[in-house]
Amino acid sequence: MKDLRKQDFTPSVIDLDNVQFILARHFGFCYGVENAIEISYKALEENPGKRVFLLSQMIHNPEVNADLQERGITFIMDTDGRQLIPWEEIQPNDVVIIPAFGTTIEIENVLLDKGVEIQQYNTTCPFVEKVWNRAEKLGKDNHTVIIHGKPTHEETRATFSHANAHAKSVVIRNMEEAEQLAAYIRKEKDQHAFEYEFANRFSKNFSVVTDLVKIGVVNQTTMLASETQAIADYLRKTMEQTYGAAELKNHFADTRDTLCYATNDNQDATHALLQTDADLALVIGGYNSSNTSHLVELLEQKFSTYFINGEKEIVSAQEINHYDYPSKTKRNTKHFLPAKDKLKIIVTSGASCPDTVVDRVILKLASLVQAQLPVSAAVAQQFGI
Repeated sequence: MKDLRKQDFTPSVIDLDNVQFILARHFGFCYGVENAIEISYKALEENPGKRVFLLSQMIHNPEVNADLQERGITFIMDTDGRQLIPWEEIQPNDVVIIPAFGTTIEIENVLLDKGVEIQQYNTTCPFVEKVWNRAEKLGKDNHTVIIHGKPTHEETRATFSHANAHAKSVVIRNMEEAEQLAAYIRKEKDQHAFEYEFANRFSKNFSVVTDLVKIGVVNQTTMLASETQAIADYLRKTMEQTYGAAELKNHFADTRDTLCYATNDNQDATHALLQTDADLALVIGGYNSSNTSHLVELLEQKFSTYFINGEKEIVSAQEINHYDYPSKTKRNTKHFLPAKDKLKIIVTSGASCPDTVVDRVILKLASLVQAQLPVSAAVAQQFGI
């Protein structure tokens, strides 16, 4: 029996005198993120006097990461894998936390060789591990693993490493690259072209002749689930056209059950927001957060959408700083709030954004709007405006 509450993606509404906030039914922290943060604070509490390190950012949220650093945690690498603390400085008695994204087998081996215990504070999300387990099974069945993800993202690097231990693997970023890969499945392009187009994103000794005969698709769990499914459907059709419907099961593996439920719920709830009427949308989360960027992509289809990491980006009722994810640049927009008697504002957040940050954004916007227009005493008292 389905959990009916989870299947209801109808937005929630906070209705004030002069502004209505339309909230996604599902947003914010998922289980994997909550678990990772809890274990990180536990590591600090249980190891007074010891040096405590994180391999990289715990999650893609500046507020959470800043708090961990203030409490004494040091990052070994940045989000792109660049070394901040040399491995030579890490000692056997240091505490090293593996973040929710997981890490590569190569890095695990570096730590084990140094005598560092890596399982006690391993916060790898179970849904990421589920993808790794499926990749291992695909490898045992002689399938090549096609990973839909951002090649430089920590999770994709970790998934490639774990998949590569059991199967030939290749990373593709989007549908365009899936179409490029299909040309090799159909034997329309050669090995030299493949090595150029997918440089640094495939297993050693990968052969387009032998390694694209049997495939299965898995994903970086924070990618758009609908895009992953579309890519899988496209490659499935390519295999069917190449080998025939009767032989499809011998060439393509169904991997739909590896999609993360939290990513699905947040994205389904965002699709439900697209059915509403609103003046603008705010998406809150870390600017390097993959899952948050996809919520922005969805809402931009219909609304003027502003990607912010917290209430400080709202300068005034007339001005907002926000992030343009494709160009990786900050922007400043004037007069972002339309001149209306009653505004309708969509609000949602990514899986690494604390609910308290969402609360502060709503309260700040409410106070700015109410300051410009008359507000009832009851509403003002209720929201502390």
